[in-house]
Amino acid sequence: MVHTLRAKLQKKQFVVTVEMEPPRGADPWGVYEKMRPLAGLVDAVNIADSPMAKMRMSPIALAYLVQNELNLETIFHLTCRDRNQLGLQSELLGAHALGVKNILTLTGDKPEQGDHPQATGVFDVDAIGLGKIANSLNNGEDMLGNAIEGKTNFFIGGVVNPTSDDLEAELEKLHRKIDAGVGFFQTQPIFDLGQLEKFLRIADQINVPIIYGLMPLKSAKLAKYLNRQVPGVHVPDQLIDRLEIKGREAGQEIAEELFKEMKQSLQGVHIFPMGDIQLVETLLKENYENVGCKEAI
Repeated sequence: MVHTLRAKLQKKQFVVTVEMEPPRGADPWGVYEKMRPLAGLVDAVNIADSPMAKMRMSPIALAYLVQNELNLETIFHLTCRDRNQLGLQSELLGAHALGVKNILTLTGDKPEQGDHPQATGVFDVDAIGLGKIANSLNNGEDMLGNAIEGKTNFFIGGVVNPTSDDLEAELEKLHRKIDAGVGFFQTQPIFDLGQLEKFLRIADQINVPIIYGLMPLKSAKLAKYLNRQVPGVHVPDQLIDRLEIKGREAGQEIAEELFKEMKQSLQGVHIFPMGDIQLVETLLKENYENVGCKEAI
């Protein structure tokens, strides 16, 4: 499989990624069918790692299958919740052997928040520590500095919240992740690019690509939930008003407006489908001539 995400980001070309959840079972075919329309429209698909601490298929196994069955580049998520230091290193070495080389490093949600609240959270390291582990393997060493047989070649990703209430702390964490070996970032959903102004002034001095989140809103109820429950995410009142009047249709219009605006000023868009792949497919096809992802896959 030809990996192009890293090359496009290094050339400062615009990219599109989409986040998907693995199935809650042993059959990957339903997820394949959801992803299939995205081939030729996106540069990579993120495969989540039991998000919200709810049990799902291995993101590494699914990422391998997607790359081979659909010829669609993937970014697998890896959390520190479920694996100790030995397990994290073993998972990474196995992923590299399978040709799954884009990783998003995450600390992970606590088990008590999910569907197996009695499970033990490991958290030997956090996302920064995981970035260091992946970087060590890239340098031909385990996390203790012992030589391993051959080097990995991971493109290491991290997350950042550019609209955090404590932007100073968020930026300090971002720089620590870069020092750990992170080579690109993805963000939470952005609903007003005006909220990014302060972050962008600082980010211009950071020579690491950032892919900004976009979540199509299907209802005013979802928008209000995000405002209540997700720290650092804010849906403006005027967008909620539009959703109250036109519902999903307004959500599609808002997503198209944001996508076009983001493409003009940012390096990439990371789409959170919230289970509605058809909405994402429509969004990308209507902007297809401007996206230009097909040649990259």
